[in-house]
Amino acid sequence: MNAVSPVESLVTDHLDLWTAALKRKSTAGRGSSSKVELYGIKKLRELILELAVRGLLVPQNPNDEPASELLKKIAAEKAKLVKEGKIKKEKSLPPVSEEEKPFESPKGWLWERFGNLAEHNAGKTLDQVRNQGELRDYITTSNLYWGKFDLSGVRQMPIEDTDLDKCQAIHNDLLICEGGEAGRAAVWNHDYPICFQNHIHRARFWQGINPYYAYRLLEKMSYSGEINNYRKGVAISNMSGKALGSIPFPLPPLAEQHRIVAKVDELMALCDQLEQETEASLGAHQTLVETLLSALTSAADHAQFASAWQRIAGHFDTLFTTEESIAQLKQTILQLAVMGKLVPQDPNDEPASELLKKIAAEKAKLVKKGKIKKEKPHPPVAEEEKPFELTTGWEWVKLNDMLPEFQNGASSRGDKGGIPTIVLRLADIKYRRVSLADTRALPINKDDVSKYGLAQGDVLIVRVNGSSDIVGQFIPIEAELQAIYCDHFIRMRINQEWCHTSYLCLVGQTKLIRDRISSLFITTAGQKTVNQGHIGSLLVAIPPLAEQHRIVTKVDELMALCDQLKSRLSDAQTTQLHLANALVERAIG
Repeated sequence: MNAVSPVESLVTDHLDLWTAALKRKSTAGRGSSSKVELYGIKKLRELILELAVRGLLVPQNPNDEPASELLKKIAAEKAKLVKEGKIKKEKSLPPVSEEEKPFESPKGWLWERFGNLAEHNAGKTLDQVRNQGELRDYITTSNLYWGKFDLSGVRQMPIEDTDLDKCQAIHNDLLICEGGEAGRAAVWNHDYPICFQNHIHRARFWQGINPYYAYRLLEKMSYSGEINNYRKGVAISNMSGKALGSIPFPLPPLAEQHRIVAKVDELMALCDQLEQETEASLGAHQTLVETLLSALTSAADHAQFASAWQRIAGHFDTLFTTEESIAQLKQTILQLAVMGKLVPQDPNDEPASELLKKIAAEKAKLVKKGKIKKEKPHPPVAEEEKPFELTTGWEWVKLNDMLPEFQNGASSRGDKGGIPTIVLRLADIKYRRVSLADTRALPINKDDVSKYGLAQGDVLIVRVNGSSDIVGQFIPIEAELQAIYCDHFIRMRINQEWCHTSYLCLVGQTKLIRDRISSLFITTAGQKTVNQGHIGSLLVAIPPLAEQHRIVTKVDELMALCDQLKSRLSDAQTTQLHLANALVERAIG
């Protein structure tokens, strides 16, 4: 039985760490696994490749013919082909200098230039008009991925027989992107030949050098970023034949190349398996969390709610272990809050129907004074509009019925000769709160300073932005501010005796309202916009005023607990990332 090497033990003995080290992606799609990067497994792949090309992944065999003998055979083969006129004599490439060697190679290995180990050239320029010959399949960089080919969209081009020597790949040729993601490579492992265009390099190695070992070297250079030293361009990079040929190549004995490739393949298959299992586990975990939390919001009565909560409370520490599960918990708290399930009702509270009567009386008074126009009576909220059944004392209303005052903001360009005034911009909103850490002042007319002033209890609504996650956000003004707001916002002002604006702001964070706002977007020049009419049309569940205050207090308390959970999770993830990095450094140090 073969003994496991210390380095291989480092890989296999820490599988829990490699799979637990997760990193949140900056952008995310649907599904739990798409929102996190499997950082530990990525670092494990990087470690495997690094160990492979350093000669640390498999043991050296003193009986292997050293790489120096392989180079002699290559030199002899080239000299023979030059003498026979089959190839031209090449310019000798400079030896790899000590400064270019990132590590010391093991006994039996040598550093050599890529161009001395393979015959390489770019393919055929695509020109459907000028090219002649038989129509043949050819691949482009869009068909060439790391380690594989996508041949579903292969096109054809006329190519003459005389061109085939330079633009046709055969079994075991290494094909490398010259453009696009320059350096991306795969070994052509099909039994039939394929033509390739001029943005692909073909490398055909001398004396049986293993093309899969060369592929793994390029893959390693991509992980480490070394490949960027041989690329030109930023948005669209390219790698010339000269740059490719100059790459320093750590060359093991031929027999060891095969052992390295076999071991890398074995360990990369393990990484594939770990990825699949981790993603499946993350997906199953998120589905479980969503199912259990959904049971809370869909509970028909107190008994069902208590039972659903008991299932969650008994496994709290194992359920809320990812950022996605904590985010889902926060959303559930908000949903329970606006459904009247988060705090107990008090039969002594003045019901919301009395609030609506006061609002109606105030509206009639304002109409009589000529301050607002008399509106046509609004039809009652239809049953099909109501997303859930309300608890006793609550009422469904359109936000407009709460008699809000809406006002778009001041010009973000300022006024000529105005008073220097702090003007809040989108950049001054952090985590749905106003931040005065880095404000800007603009010249604003005196009348506008008053018109666009902000008072405690006001709500700013993001009116325009490129991101659908930001447009329509409700931002509470929690203290008097010596500032006004720019035209990226709508200010909403509501009588605090009718509605607690912090309650409205948490309503504005619920999925029901966010989805409704998304359906109302107007998109112009890539910017999504909502207007006062959109916001006024939102359907809101209004509880008694006293209950609104209790809800806001309870939500703040529970959100603080969620933030503590998230902070502990972040600390644990940071530790895992540091451990994964430390293991890599230890292995190659």
